[in-house]
Amino acid sequence: MYAITGITGKVGGALARSLLAEGLPVRAVLRDEAKAAEWRTRGCDVALAEMDDAASLTSAFRDATGVFILPPSEFDPEPGFPEARHVIAAVTSALVEARPGKVVCLSTIGADALHENLLTQRTLMEQSLQEIGLPVTFLRPGWFMENALWDIPSARDEGVLRSFLQPAGKLFPMVATQDVGHLAAALLREDWSGARVVELEGPARISPNDIAGAFAAALKRPVRVETVPRASWEQTFRSQGTRNPLPRIRMLDGFNEGWIEFSEHGRSAVKGTTPLQSVIAELVGAGE
Repeated sequence: MYAITGITGKVGGALARSLLAEGLPVRAVLRDEAKAAEWRTRGCDVALAEMDDAASLTSAFRDATGVFILPPSEFDPEPGFPEARHVIAAVTSALVEARPGKVVCLSTIGADALHENLLTQRTLMEQSLQEIGLPVTFLRPGWFMENALWDIPSARDEGVLRSFLQPAGKLFPMVATQDVGHLAAALLREDWSGARVVELEGPARISPNDIAGAFAAALKRPVRVETVPRASWEQTFRSQGTRNPLPRIRMLDGFNEGWIEFSEHGRSAVKGTTPLQSVIAELVGAGE
């Protein structure tokens, strides 16, 4: 039995569907009973658990061949990341108590960065789980191509892609969530000992100009990049309701300045197969 957290999201869903297609048993770990019917229909066992509740997680993970951990994302964390630390403590306790056969944890590019930023939440998770004495794989994907979802309105209505990733021609490691889910499923079927890191990016690196070009093709209109000046970021994020924008700003700095990067600039990273153009076309089509 493979216990999958985050199964209602893009990565967890792709992972679960991949395992089910192989005829493998899946336990859907959900917060909301209202979302359980779909997975029961697919033949899954269902366990209700909160990611910050060690007792319910322990029950969900017990007797599992493998567990997939998808930590919840906190985009506006309090200083010191108390929200993430609470989840990490619960997940760690549950895994130690339940002792599943192996664990795959979704981490991120930049989990090994030297400077504190939004992705430090994943650094803390890695540091905790590598001490539990179980086979653990930390899957570190690049920037999700699907983050471009938020750019659809301005690209469609104004022909403008406002980019915090810059300069516009710089190539960044990105990957489709479908590829992340498929690799996670493959990793769960492997056997290994100790803790290991697997890096994943797409078939080619992507610039903001490339994203604008993909939008232009999907929307059938010209789309150009406008880079958002660094000096305006804090005011912009605060105007959007962010209370503590510094971690997000530092994450963007890390990508732009190059200190959030894969080892060997991705030469040893697994390469996904899903191209940017198909992801953007699907996002645009879903929004119509």
